[in-house]
Amino acid sequence: MPTDVVMPQMGESITEGTLTKWLKKPGDTVARDEPLFEISTDKVDAEIPSPVAGTLGELKVQEGATVGINTVVCTVNEDGASPAAAPAASTPSSAEDTVTPAAVDTATRDQQATQEALAPAPGSSNGAAGSPGTEVLMPQMGESITEGTITKWLKKVGDTVGRDEPIFEISTDKVDAEIPSPVAGTLSEIKVPEGSTVTINTVVAVIGGTSGAPAAAPKAAQSASPHTRETAQVPQLTTPSSTPAAQASASASAGEAPRSSPLVRKIASENNVDLGQVSGTGASGRITKQDITAHLEGGAKPASAASTSSAAPAQQIASAPATTAPAKAVTPTPLPGELVPMSKMRAIIAKRMVESKQTSAHVHTVFKVDMTRIVKLREKEKNKYEQRNGVKLTYMPFITRAAVQALRKHPIVNASTQGDAILYGKNINIGIAVALEWGLIVPVIKQSEEKSFLGIARSIVDLADRARSKKLAPDDVAGGTFTLTNSGIFGEQFGTPIIAQPQSAILGIGGLNKEPMVLTDKDGNDSIAVRSIQRFTLGFDHRIIDGADAGKFMSDFKAYLENWSEDIG
Repeated sequence: MPTDVVMPQMGESITEGTLTKWLKKPGDTVARDEPLFEISTDKVDAEIPSPVAGTLGELKVQEGATVGINTVVCTVNEDGASPAAAPAASTPSSAEDTVTPAAVDTATRDQQATQEALAPAPGSSNGAAGSPGTEVLMPQMGESITEGTITKWLKKVGDTVGRDEPIFEISTDKVDAEIPSPVAGTLSEIKVPEGSTVTINTVVAVIGGTSGAPAAAPKAAQSASPHTRETAQVPQLTTPSSTPAAQASASASAGEAPRSSPLVRKIASENNVDLGQVSGTGASGRITKQDITAHLEGGAKPASAASTSSAAPAQQIASAPATTAPAKAVTPTPLPGELVPMSKMRAIIAKRMVESKQTSAHVHTVFKVDMTRIVKLREKEKNKYEQRNGVKLTYMPFITRAAVQALRKHPIVNASTQGDAILYGKNINIGIAVALEWGLIVPVIKQSEEKSFLGIARSIVDLADRARSKKLAPDDVAGGTFTLTNSGIFGEQFGTPIIAQPQSAILGIGGLNKEPMVLTDKDGNDSIAVRSIQRFTLGFDHRIIDGADAGKFMSDFKAYLENWSEDIG
């Protein structure tokens, strides 16, 4: 029987992963634990091994696709099992499947997706009288879209709507669209108010009434809002003056705001553009992103000019004074350079960093630590240490060990928030940021409080090596309770790092430099000496960690390093 291979969870806050490359093809023989495919998340790039030995069967997810954790991405036929059916994705099911993305009409695809999403759910009513009504769902406007914002209701409760008549507008990160009614009837309930953002397939409204009722009669249309009347009349207008641009102009001249999405209005505001001067080519004269972009680039005429040209003779337009033309918007000068899209890993890191800043009340405190004792110890022992233990003696085990000892005394710094509660970690799991050529990853030393200095040193080397060779397992990047990040290797004095959620603190490691320092002997005499100084920054979440707690933690951390007495093994 085929064995399902799923998208693994590469960290407790990870909900999805991108399949970046298949390392095997259907029919290939694979061994247990042999890499099948590569994935990318915001925490790790990794090769995912086969759970069993056998033959690779169906590929259910294509390269470049992002799917949720535990999604089945392929099957493996164990040795002796019958081969799986050929991948359905490999054979086009219709002529549309063979068309290249650039050749497919985006509006058509979105409309098809909308109609499928809005189809009545199994068991739901078709709108017959006395029935509970037909549920209207938030549609999925693209395979990577998980939510949408209802920007405007075009109908109100009690209004009669025809099948496929627009009833509300939505905005997503990919498209702004009008969503049609899946059935004819009466809008009986609005469950989601304007401005709310909800996930796909959420019930946003209910339509009841008689199934198969005709579209709103002219009388009903006359009593509807101007916006609704305009939409209903679009299919019937065929004269040149009924183009989308003319409709937008007519709305503007009647004192109505031009129809546009929040994104379009944002662009207009940033560039001081009057939307009444922009030609709208969308449904019912709606101004699209392409319309305002073309206007800014000087490729579109003002909507008012388009309206005038359709209503006035050519001679009158030609003789019109030049001073009547609206001022052309200033076109921003493109900056020279190469525009390169973010990698999936980079984009997710950016998202997580912004989320962390919005979640935690970040505060930073910087301590200067005299590392002279440790510098001398390392210089004295590093050669013998490597010969004896097989790992290089770096400063990271010293710093990690000191952090563990300070966390033992101050468990609040090792805690995290869960709603209105504080979770005190049973173990101290230290995440250590590793810089990679393609991003950043934070593998975790689990139960570091139980490890000796040598054990920590070996764990640091092992995790860093496996991170750079893409050999980390999902558990290696999960469960961290406190993070160390060492940007001092690049020469900086100190930084202000961002907390890795859901943790509550992160320790930034600054550069190690020789500096003059005032020393006071036991008799109170001062002298100046050259010392090895390093600055450490604790970034902490002020929601649960007070400044006093942070200061006590850093004081103990500093004392442990400056008075090092532990056997290094």
